[in-house]
Amino acid sequence: QVQVVESGGRLVQAGGSLRLSCGASGYTYSSNCMGWYRQAPGKEREGIATIDSDGGTSYRDSVEGRFAISKDAANNTLYLQMDGLKPEDTAMYYCAADKGRFRCITGDFSYWGQGTQVTVSS
Repeated sequence: QVQVVESGGRLVQAGGSLRLSCGASGYTYSSNCMGWYRQAPGKEREGIATIDSDGGTSYRDSVEGRFAISKDAANNTLYLQMDGLKPEDTAMYYCAADKGRFRCITGDFSYWGQGTQVTVSS
């Protein structure tokens, strides 16, 4: 059974940095996609960044150049380095994972974590 667990969220001042981590256990697909999503109160969930098993990455326009997604494939751990944080980045951040690189395009993931809260104060 695949389990996905995020960590690293906290309160940070605007302009600060934060690194989120996501551990995926029971996840051994050779072709896969992992990604970060976020949802702010009263808003729909939105995709932030994805990375596939070939190392291909994609970013939401609003975070490109500020956020960086990476992974330690050997340990099935996903990271999101967030720099230059803004109050509008405040949200619950979720990690998602699934087999198939196409998931990075469709966003149709089977496995989701419970989320980690990021709050950016102005």
